[in-house]
Amino acid sequence: MTEVIRHEYEVSSEGAVRHWEIPYSRLTDATPTATLPAEVTSLLPGTQLTGTILTVDADTSVAVIDFTCSMVYYHEVRNVLTYSGAAENTWGAINIGDIVYYDNSATMPAGVYLSTSPLDNLGVANTLFGFVVPANDVDMALYPLGGITASTQECAIMQVGAGR
Repeated sequence: MTEVIRHEYEVSSEGAVRHWEIPYSRLTDATPTATLPAEVTSLLPGTQLTGTILTVDADTSVAVIDFTCSMVYYHEVRNVLTYSGAAENTWGAINIGDIVYYDNSATMPAGVYLSTSPLDNLGVANTLFGFVVPANDVDMALYPLGGITASTQECAIMQVGAGR
């Protein structure tokens, strides 16, 4: 039997890369910025699709977002654990393996969209964004980050993306 090159499928050792164009109007933050986290709106709180913004096109109001499962990007993460009404209530150190959520709370610092709180300041479920992972050996030695007071930390986050 002769060997045949098949054209009807592709194989990658790195898994499927998922980059999609999403209109700004479908994003929680309708003024997206490249390199920041993104959340696509949906009907049920806490179930939204999340990823990292690669590019934005102001002419067409479309952002290209990486929804690849297990892709790792650096992001700013707020160490808030709980809210009391509109205010942050408790905080904790961020450690390797911690769950990170896309947090819609009005109390989040400008440009920060991720936290360690499963609920926002209104008690609504935040969307799972990913997990804290070490970027390298030097980074690994720095953990845990932050502490029991409010802080924002830069962390390598392995996003859940579209593979949830």
